[in-house]
Amino acid sequence: MLLIGHGSREPEGNDEIHRFVAQWRTRQPGWNIEVCFIEFAPPSLHDGLLHAARNARRVLVLPLILNAAGHVKMEIPEAIEHAREHCPGTEFLYGPHLTACDPILDVLRRNLRKCMSELDMPDPTTTGVVLLGRGSSDRQANGDVAKMARWLMEETDHELVDLAFTGITWPRLERAVQRQVMLGMKQVVVLPYYLFTGTLMQRIARQVDHLRQQYPQVRFAQSSYFGFEKEIFALLEQRVADLRAGVPDAKLPCDGCKYREIAHDLGHGHSHEHTHVHAPATEAVVHVHGHGPAHEHAHDHSHAHHHGHEHGHVHAVHHPVHAEGQAA
Repeated sequence: MLLIGHGSREPEGNDEIHRFVAQWRTRQPGWNIEVCFIEFAPPSLHDGLLHAARNARRVLVLPLILNAAGHVKMEIPEAIEHAREHCPGTEFLYGPHLTACDPILDVLRRNLRKCMSELDMPDPTTTGVVLLGRGSSDRQANGDVAKMARWLMEETDHELVDLAFTGITWPRLERAVQRQVMLGMKQVVVLPYYLFTGTLMQRIARQVDHLRQQYPQVRFAQSSYFGFEKEIFALLEQRVADLRAGVPDAKLPCDGCKYREIAHDLGHGHSHEHTHVHAPATEAVVHVHGHGPAHEHAHDHSHAHHHGHEHGHVHAVHHPVHAEGQAA
């Protein structure tokens, strides 16, 4: 099993992913679990795939990523293609990312309850909630965060659940809180939609401190990241079970992606197959970790939108140059 983490400029974030792997090995002592990172930390995505394939006839590639953007749709599939070329005797199976799902919703609801218990007046009718995601140039990834915010409203008594992002897209946390205060909220709960610590989690803590100073009449509570919750381990274990059983996935997020299709038409050669052939074999599990608060720059294959008519979008796809063995 190869677990692929995003990687962080903050060493503590990378250390947490290694601790996550150690805990998972304890939960599953019979599994061969390895780890690599998309960027900022060794081993790299390419090195991790090749290392996992050396002593295995089958590698299960599992992204530890909340939402599907450039890494899940383009970069990891490209790395798997590269590994297949170099290891023709090894089968690589690519599992889905964590996705917006009920287990993640359970984690968010639990974090919200904890924050409410810390407040002086735990009244959901006067307590606004802000679900704070990382932000992406991929509308599907942002839409998954929005879906979780809506589900959170549906499953709680809170009348105001807003969405905000730390970068790339809008609205930002400050604007969401400003709106909630104008609407009469006496308390605000900030729920970061992050798996592990990193530079962006540190930034969120500073932003909440500034908001406390800006709005002294409002009580704020902030939850932590949730990569070590039991639901995350269970989701990955379900991915492993589905891949082993040959359960057909509805669609991996890169399949049918118009950005991939456009890139292929331009001759960039991003096509790849997700062939599920399950002959008995020794397995290596590749885990992909992502959507940790690792970095601030946009890396999601940015695409410009020109709105000449209602549905007319022209997408200019920009592809970073990869050095051999390194993620962009």
